[in-house]
Amino acid sequence: MVEYDEFLGVWMTCDNKVELIILNLRSISIDTQKKTAWVQTGATIGELYYRIAQKSKKLAFPAGVCPNVGVGGHFSGGGYGMLARKFGTAADSIIDAKLIDANEQILDRKSMGEDHFWAIRGGGGTSFGIITSWKVKLHDIPEKVTVFNVTRTLEQNATQLVYKWQHIADKVDDNLLLRLFLRSNISSPFKRGQRSINAIFFTMFVGGVDELLHEMKKSFPELELMKEDCIEMSWIESIIYFYIGFPKGTSPDVLLNWNTTTKKQLYFKGKSDYVQHPISINGLKAFWMKMENSKRSLDWSRTLYRYMAKYVSKSPRAAYFNYRDLDIGVNNINGNTSYEQARIWGVKYFKNNFDRLVKIKTKIDPTNIFRNEQSIPPLLS
Repeated sequence: MVEYDEFLGVWMTCDNKVELIILNLRSISIDTQKKTAWVQTGATIGELYYRIAQKSKKLAFPAGVCPNVGVGGHFSGGGYGMLARKFGTAADSIIDAKLIDANEQILDRKSMGEDHFWAIRGGGGTSFGIITSWKVKLHDIPEKVTVFNVTRTLEQNATQLVYKWQHIADKVDDNLLLRLFLRSNISSPFKRGQRSINAIFFTMFVGGVDELLHEMKKSFPELELMKEDCIEMSWIESIIYFYIGFPKGTSPDVLLNWNTTTKKQLYFKGKSDYVQHPISINGLKAFWMKMENSKRSLDWSRTLYRYMAKYVSKSPRAAYFNYRDLDIGVNNINGNTSYEQARIWGVKYFKNNFDRLVKIKTKIDPTNIFRNEQSIPPLLS
Protein backbone atom coordinates (compact mmCIF):
# COMPACT_ATOMS: atom_id res chain seq x y z
CA MET A 1 0.00 0.00 0.00
CA VAL A 2 1.38 3.40 -1.03
CA GLU A 3 -0.18 6.55 0.32
CA TYR A 4 -0.36 9.77 -1.71
CA ASP A 5 -0.91 12.62 0.70
CA GLU A 6 -1.63 15.06 -2.12
CA PHE A 7 -4.72 13.15 -3.14
CA LEU A 8 -5.66 12.03 0.38
CA GLY A 9 -6.31 8.57 -1.02
CA VAL A 10 -4.58 5.21 -1.26
CA TRP A 11 -3.64 2.78 -3.99
CA MET A 12 -4.79 -0.78 -3.26
CA THR A 13 -3.16 -3.62 -5.24
CA CYS A 14 -4.78 -7.06 -5.31
CA ASP A 15 -4.81 -9.82 -7.96
CA ASN A 16 -2.96 -7.60 -10.40
CA LYS A 17 -5.67 -4.95 -10.17
CA VAL A 18 -5.05 -1.38 -9.09
CA GLU A 19 -7.80 0.64 -7.47
CA LEU A 20 -7.67 4.18 -6.16
CA ILE A 21 -9.83 4.68 -3.08
CA ILE A 22 -10.63 8.35 -2.58
CA LEU A 23 -10.84 9.24 1.08
CA ASN A 24 -10.93 13.00 1.10
CA LEU A 25 -10.28 15.64 -1.55
CA ARG A 26 -11.24 18.94 0.08
CA SER A 27 -8.01 20.88 0.50
CA ILE A 28 -8.06 24.52 -0.65
CA SER A 29 -4.96 26.70 -0.98
CA ILE A 30 -5.29 30.43 -1.75
CA ASP A 31 -2.46 32.63 -3.11
CA THR A 32 -3.62 36.22 -2.84
CA GLN A 33 -0.42 37.60 -4.38
CA LYS A 34 -0.76 35.57 -7.57
CA LYS A 35 -4.58 35.68 -7.39
CA THR A 36 -4.89 31.92 -7.79
CA ALA A 37 -6.20 28.96 -5.82
CA TRP A 38 -5.74 25.19 -5.87
CA VAL A 39 -8.97 23.47 -4.86
CA GLN A 40 -9.43 19.72 -4.63
CA THR A 41 -12.50 18.29 -6.31
CA GLY A 42 -14.21 17.02 -3.15
CA ALA A 43 -14.61 20.57 -1.85
CA THR A 44 -17.84 22.49 -2.35
CA ILE A 45 -18.05 25.86 -4.03
CA GLY A 46 -19.27 27.24 -0.69
CA GLU A 47 -16.04 26.09 0.95
CA LEU A 48 -14.03 27.71 -1.83
CA TYR A 49 -15.95 30.98 -1.45
CA TYR A 50 -15.40 30.87 2.32
CA ARG A 51 -11.63 30.32 2.04
CA ILE A 52 -11.26 33.13 -0.50
CA ALA A 53 -13.17 35.54 1.76
CA GLN A 54 -10.98 34.53 4.70
CA LYS A 55 -7.90 35.63 2.77
CA SER A 56 -9.18 38.71 0.93
CA LYS A 57 -12.13 41.06 0.70
CA LYS A 58 -11.13 42.08 -2.81
CA LEU A 59 -10.97 38.71 -4.59
CA ALA A 60 -13.79 36.50 -5.85
CA PHE A 61 -14.44 33.48 -8.03
CA PRO A 62 -17.24 33.17 -10.63
CA ALA A 63 -19.24 30.00 -10.00
CA GLY A 64 -22.76 28.96 -9.00
CA VAL A 65 -25.17 30.14 -6.31
CA CYS A 66 -25.60 26.74 -4.61
CA PRO A 67 -22.76 26.49 -2.06
CA ASN A 68 -23.24 22.78 -1.36
CA VAL A 69 -22.41 21.80 -4.98
CA GLY A 70 -19.06 20.03 -5.44
CA VAL A 71 -16.41 21.80 -7.50
CA GLY A 72 -15.44 18.62 -9.36
CA GLY A 73 -18.54 18.33 -11.52
CA HIS A 74 -19.52 22.00 -11.41
CA PHE A 75 -16.26 23.24 -12.90
CA SER A 76 -15.92 20.48 -15.49
CA GLY A 77 -19.44 21.09 -16.82
CA GLY A 78 -19.20 24.88 -17.13
CA GLY A 79 -20.48 26.46 -13.93
CA TYR A 80 -22.36 29.74 -14.30
CA GLY A 81 -23.37 32.11 -11.52
CA MET A 82 -24.00 35.72 -10.60
CA LEU A 83 -20.59 36.89 -11.88
CA ALA A 84 -20.93 35.20 -15.27
CA ARG A 85 -21.40 38.36 -17.34
CA LYS A 86 -18.37 39.97 -15.70
CA PHE A 87 -15.94 37.04 -15.59
CA GLY A 88 -17.54 34.15 -17.51
CA THR A 89 -18.16 30.65 -16.17
CA ALA A 90 -16.09 28.75 -13.62
CA ALA A 91 -14.53 26.74 -16.47
CA ASP A 92 -13.28 29.97 -18.07
CA SER A 93 -11.16 30.67 -14.98
CA ILE A 94 -9.48 27.24 -14.75
CA ILE A 95 -5.77 27.54 -15.51
CA ASP A 96 -4.46 24.10 -14.52
CA ALA A 97 -5.64 20.73 -13.21
CA LYS A 98 -4.36 17.43 -11.89
CA LEU A 99 -5.94 14.15 -12.90
CA ILE A 100 -5.35 10.42 -13.08
CA ASP A 101 -5.77 9.12 -16.64
CA ALA A 102 -6.72 5.72 -18.01
CA ASN A 103 -3.08 4.60 -17.84
CA GLU A 104 -2.91 5.41 -14.10
CA GLN A 105 -0.65 8.39 -14.76
CA ILE A 106 -0.89 11.62 -12.76
CA LEU A 107 -1.08 14.51 -15.23
CA ASP A 108 -1.21 18.28 -15.13
CA ARG A 109 -2.04 20.73 -17.92
CA LYS A 110 1.37 20.49 -19.53
CA SER A 111 1.62 16.71 -19.48
CA MET A 112 -1.98 16.04 -20.52
CA GLY A 113 -1.84 18.46 -23.46
CA GLU A 114 -4.18 21.26 -24.50
CA ASP A 115 -6.81 19.05 -26.14
CA HIS A 116 -7.27 17.00 -22.98
CA PHE A 117 -7.24 20.17 -20.86
CA TRP A 118 -9.86 21.74 -23.15
CA ALA A 119 -12.12 18.69 -22.86
CA ILE A 120 -12.32 18.69 -19.06
CA ARG A 121 -13.34 22.36 -18.96
CA GLY A 122 -16.93 22.00 -20.14
CA GLY A 123 -16.99 18.49 -21.61
CA GLY A 124 -17.34 16.80 -18.24
CA GLY A 125 -14.31 15.58 -16.30
CA THR A 126 -15.77 12.11 -15.62
CA SER A 127 -15.33 11.13 -19.28
CA PHE A 128 -11.61 11.87 -19.35
CA GLY A 129 -10.08 10.80 -16.05
CA ILE A 130 -10.25 11.24 -12.28
CA ILE A 131 -9.75 14.93 -11.64
CA THR A 132 -8.22 15.47 -8.22
CA SER A 133 -7.74 19.25 -8.14
CA TRP A 134 -8.22 22.45 -10.09
CA LYS A 135 -6.06 25.55 -10.24
CA VAL A 136 -8.25 28.60 -10.75
CA LYS A 137 -7.77 32.29 -11.40
CA LEU A 138 -9.28 34.65 -8.83
CA HIS A 139 -10.72 38.01 -9.87
CA ASP A 140 -10.61 41.51 -8.43
CA ILE A 141 -13.90 42.73 -7.03
CA PRO A 142 -14.98 45.87 -5.14
CA GLU A 143 -15.44 45.63 -1.40
CA LYS A 144 -19.16 46.28 -1.98
CA VAL A 145 -21.53 44.90 -4.61
CA THR A 146 -25.23 45.72 -4.91
CA VAL A 147 -28.10 43.23 -4.96
CA PHE A 148 -31.84 43.40 -5.31
CA ASN A 149 -34.71 40.93 -5.32
CA VAL A 150 -37.85 42.48 -6.81
CA THR A 151 -41.13 40.66 -7.50
CA ARG A 152 -43.81 41.75 -9.95
CA THR A 153 -47.20 40.06 -10.43
CA LEU A 154 -49.32 39.92 -13.55
CA GLU A 155 -51.35 42.79 -12.10
CA GLN A 156 -48.08 44.75 -11.83
CA ASN A 157 -47.32 44.34 -15.54
CA ALA A 158 -45.14 41.23 -15.20
CA THR A 159 -45.85 40.07 -18.75
CA GLN A 160 -44.58 43.28 -20.33
CA LEU A 161 -41.59 43.33 -17.97
CA VAL A 162 -40.58 39.77 -18.89
CA TYR A 163 -40.98 40.61 -22.58
CA LYS A 164 -38.74 43.67 -22.21
CA TRP A 165 -36.21 41.75 -20.07
CA GLN A 166 -35.67 39.30 -22.95
CA HIS A 167 -34.51 42.18 -25.16
CA ILE A 168 -32.10 43.88 -22.74
CA ALA A 169 -30.70 41.29 -20.28
CA ASP A 170 -27.74 40.47 -22.56
CA LYS A 171 -27.08 44.10 -23.49
CA VAL A 172 -26.80 45.85 -20.12
CA ASP A 173 -23.46 46.74 -18.53
CA ASP A 174 -21.24 43.67 -18.05
CA ASN A 175 -21.15 44.42 -14.31
CA LEU A 176 -24.88 43.69 -14.13
CA LEU A 177 -26.51 40.25 -14.22
CA LEU A 178 -30.30 40.48 -14.47
CA ARG A 179 -31.58 37.06 -13.51
CA LEU A 180 -35.26 36.18 -13.79
CA PHE A 181 -37.28 33.51 -11.98
CA LEU A 182 -40.91 32.72 -12.79
CA ARG A 183 -43.05 31.21 -10.08
CA SER A 184 -46.65 30.03 -9.92
CA ASN A 185 -48.24 30.85 -6.55
CA ILE A 186 -51.66 30.71 -4.95
CA SER A 187 -52.95 34.21 -5.72
CA SER A 188 -54.99 34.67 -2.55
CA PRO A 189 -56.05 32.60 0.44
CA PHE A 190 -59.63 33.69 -0.36
CA LYS A 191 -59.50 32.33 -3.94
CA ARG A 192 -59.10 28.62 -3.39
CA GLY A 193 -57.25 26.85 -6.18
CA GLN A 194 -56.49 29.98 -8.19
CA ARG A 195 -52.86 30.58 -9.04
CA SER A 196 -50.95 33.59 -10.24
CA ILE A 197 -47.56 34.21 -11.81
CA ASN A 198 -44.75 36.07 -10.08
CA ALA A 199 -41.78 37.41 -12.03
CA ILE A 200 -38.81 37.68 -9.67
CA PHE A 201 -35.84 39.80 -10.78
CA PHE A 202 -32.85 38.49 -8.83
CA THR A 203 -29.85 40.64 -9.53
CA MET A 204 -26.26 41.51 -8.63
CA PHE A 205 -24.27 44.52 -9.77
CA VAL A 206 -20.48 44.63 -9.39
CA GLY A 207 -20.44 48.19 -8.04
CA GLY A 208 -22.36 50.66 -5.87
CA VAL A 209 -26.07 51.36 -5.68
CA ASP A 210 -25.90 54.74 -7.43
CA GLU A 211 -24.17 53.22 -10.46
CA LEU A 212 -26.74 50.44 -10.53
CA LEU A 213 -29.69 52.82 -10.41
CA HIS A 214 -28.18 54.83 -13.27
CA GLU A 215 -27.80 51.69 -15.39
CA MET A 216 -31.31 50.45 -14.59
CA LYS A 217 -32.88 53.82 -15.40
CA LYS A 218 -31.09 53.76 -18.76
CA SER A 219 -31.68 50.11 -19.69
CA PHE A 220 -34.79 48.94 -17.82
CA PRO A 221 -36.81 51.92 -16.50
CA GLU A 222 -40.03 49.89 -16.77
CA LEU A 223 -39.05 47.91 -13.67
CA GLU A 224 -39.18 51.15 -11.64
CA LEU A 225 -36.37 50.06 -9.35
CA MET A 226 -36.01 52.20 -6.24
CA LYS A 227 -32.99 52.76 -4.02
CA GLU A 228 -34.77 51.11 -1.11
CA ASP A 229 -35.05 47.92 -3.19
CA CYS A 230 -31.24 47.64 -3.28
CA ILE A 231 -28.71 46.45 -0.69
CA GLU A 232 -24.97 47.06 -0.76
CA MET A 233 -22.95 44.21 0.71
CA SER A 234 -19.69 42.32 0.33
CA TRP A 235 -19.34 39.65 -2.34
CA ILE A 236 -19.32 36.84 0.26
CA GLU A 237 -22.49 38.25 1.83
CA SER A 238 -24.14 38.18 -1.59
CA ILE A 239 -23.43 34.44 -1.85
CA ILE A 240 -25.32 33.87 1.40
CA TYR A 241 -28.10 36.26 0.36
CA PHE A 242 -28.77 34.67 -3.02
CA TYR A 243 -28.88 31.04 -1.96
CA ILE A 244 -29.85 30.82 1.67
CA GLY A 245 -31.78 34.06 2.03
CA PHE A 246 -30.10 35.06 5.29
CA PRO A 247 -29.94 38.79 6.04
CA LYS A 248 -26.90 41.01 5.56
CA GLY A 249 -24.36 40.46 8.34
CA THR A 250 -24.89 36.67 8.60
CA SER A 251 -21.62 34.89 9.33
CA PRO A 252 -20.00 33.20 6.30
CA ASP A 253 -19.65 30.12 8.53
CA VAL A 254 -23.07 29.00 7.23
CA LEU A 255 -21.34 28.15 3.93
CA LEU A 256 -19.57 25.30 5.70
CA ASN A 257 -22.80 23.82 7.07
CA TRP A 258 -24.57 21.50 4.64
CA ASN A 259 -27.59 21.41 6.94
CA THR A 260 -28.59 24.86 5.68
CA THR A 261 -29.92 23.05 2.61
CA THR A 262 -33.18 21.18 3.09
CA LYS A 263 -33.86 17.77 1.58
CA LYS A 264 -36.49 19.38 -0.66
CA GLN A 265 -33.81 21.63 -2.16
CA LEU A 266 -31.34 18.79 -2.60
CA TYR A 267 -33.55 16.58 -4.76
CA PHE A 268 -35.22 17.89 -7.88
CA LYS A 269 -35.61 17.16 -11.58
CA GLY A 270 -33.98 19.71 -13.86
CA LYS A 271 -34.63 20.35 -17.54
CA SER A 272 -33.03 23.12 -19.58
CA ASP A 273 -33.30 24.95 -22.89
CA TYR A 274 -31.64 27.80 -24.76
CA VAL A 275 -34.01 30.56 -25.89
CA GLN A 276 -32.36 32.32 -28.81
CA HIS A 277 -35.15 34.72 -29.77
CA PRO A 278 -37.57 36.62 -27.49
CA ILE A 279 -40.88 34.89 -26.79
CA SER A 280 -43.86 36.97 -27.92
CA ILE A 281 -46.42 38.49 -25.57
CA ASN A 282 -49.00 35.91 -26.69
CA GLY A 283 -46.47 33.13 -26.18
CA LEU A 284 -45.80 34.31 -22.63
CA LYS A 285 -49.51 34.49 -21.84
CA ALA A 286 -50.00 30.92 -23.05
CA PHE A 287 -47.00 29.89 -20.94
CA TRP A 288 -48.59 31.47 -17.85
CA MET A 289 -51.67 29.31 -18.41
CA LYS A 290 -49.52 26.18 -18.53
CA MET A 291 -47.89 27.18 -15.25
CA GLU A 292 -51.16 28.09 -13.55
CA ASN A 293 -53.05 24.92 -14.49
CA SER A 294 -50.41 22.33 -13.61
CA LYS A 295 -49.36 20.72 -10.36
CA ARG A 296 -45.62 20.49 -9.78
CA SER A 297 -44.47 17.00 -10.67
CA LEU A 298 -42.35 15.18 -13.23
CA ASP A 299 -45.32 15.24 -15.60
CA TRP A 300 -45.67 19.00 -15.06
CA SER A 301 -42.00 19.52 -15.86
CA ARG A 302 -42.19 17.43 -19.02
CA THR A 303 -45.42 19.12 -20.14
CA LEU A 304 -43.76 22.53 -19.91
CA TYR A 305 -40.74 21.16 -21.75
CA ARG A 306 -42.90 19.93 -24.62
CA TYR A 307 -44.71 23.25 -24.81
CA MET A 308 -41.44 25.20 -25.00
CA ALA A 309 -40.26 23.29 -28.09
CA LYS A 310 -41.52 25.96 -30.49
CA TYR A 311 -39.71 28.78 -28.67
CA VAL A 312 -36.23 27.34 -28.12
CA SER A 313 -33.17 26.22 -30.09
CA LYS A 314 -33.69 23.57 -32.76
CA SER A 315 -31.52 21.06 -34.65
CA PRO A 316 -30.38 20.37 -32.00
CA ARG A 317 -32.65 21.39 -29.17
CA ALA A 318 -29.80 22.35 -26.85
CA ALA A 319 -29.45 21.74 -23.12
CA TYR A 320 -27.02 22.79 -20.36
CA PHE A 321 -24.64 19.95 -19.51
CA ASN A 322 -24.57 20.63 -15.75
CA TYR A 323 -28.36 20.18 -15.63
CA ARG A 324 -28.04 16.49 -16.51
CA ASP A 325 -31.25 15.26 -18.12
CA LEU A 326 -31.43 11.55 -18.91
CA ASP A 327 -34.69 12.12 -20.78
CA ILE A 328 -32.71 13.35 -23.81
CA GLY A 329 -30.77 10.09 -24.24
CA VAL A 330 -28.38 7.70 -22.46
CA ASN A 331 -25.53 5.30 -23.13
CA ASN A 332 -25.50 1.52 -22.77
CA ILE A 333 -23.97 1.14 -19.31
CA ASN A 334 -23.49 -2.62 -19.60
CA GLY A 335 -22.18 -2.66 -23.16
CA ASN A 336 -20.60 -0.60 -25.90
CA THR A 337 -22.27 2.62 -26.95
CA SER A 338 -22.04 3.61 -30.60
CA TYR A 339 -21.17 7.11 -31.73
CA GLU A 340 -24.63 7.36 -33.33
CA GLN A 341 -26.41 6.48 -30.10
CA ALA A 342 -24.37 8.87 -27.96
CA ARG A 343 -24.74 11.63 -30.53
CA ILE A 344 -28.49 11.76 -29.80
CA TRP A 345 -27.81 13.41 -26.45
CA GLY A 346 -24.25 14.59 -27.14
CA VAL A 347 -25.03 17.25 -29.73
CA LYS A 348 -27.75 18.67 -27.46
CA TYR A 349 -25.13 19.46 -24.83
CA PHE A 350 -22.09 20.20 -27.01
CA LYS A 351 -23.32 20.85 -30.59
CA ASN A 352 -20.38 20.47 -33.02
CA ASN A 353 -17.91 20.19 -30.13
CA PHE A 354 -19.26 16.68 -29.52
CA ASP A 355 -17.20 15.34 -32.43
CA ARG A 356 -14.03 16.90 -31.04
CA LEU A 357 -14.74 15.45 -27.60
CA VAL A 358 -15.21 11.97 -29.10
CA LYS A 359 -11.86 12.19 -30.91
CA ILE A 360 -10.10 13.22 -27.68
CA LYS A 361 -11.83 10.42 -25.76
CA THR A 362 -10.78 7.87 -28.39
CA LYS A 363 -7.16 8.96 -28.07
CA ILE A 364 -6.85 9.05 -24.28
CA ASP A 365 -9.36 6.38 -23.15
CA PRO A 366 -10.01 4.01 -26.08
CA THR A 367 -11.32 1.18 -23.88
CA ASN A 368 -13.85 3.51 -22.19
CA ILE A 369 -12.72 3.03 -18.60
CA PHE A 370 -14.37 6.27 -17.53
CA ARG A 371 -18.07 5.95 -18.36
CA ASN A 372 -21.54 6.72 -17.09
CA GLU A 373 -25.04 7.25 -18.50
CA GLN A 374 -23.97 10.35 -20.40
CA SER A 375 -20.20 10.08 -20.78
CA ILE A 376 -18.37 10.76 -24.03
CA PRO A 377 -17.77 7.41 -25.78
CA PRO A 378 -14.71 6.46 -27.84
CA LEU A 379 -15.12 5.53 -31.49
CA LEU A 380 -15.43 1.77 -31.68
CA SER A 381 -12.83 -0.09 -33.73
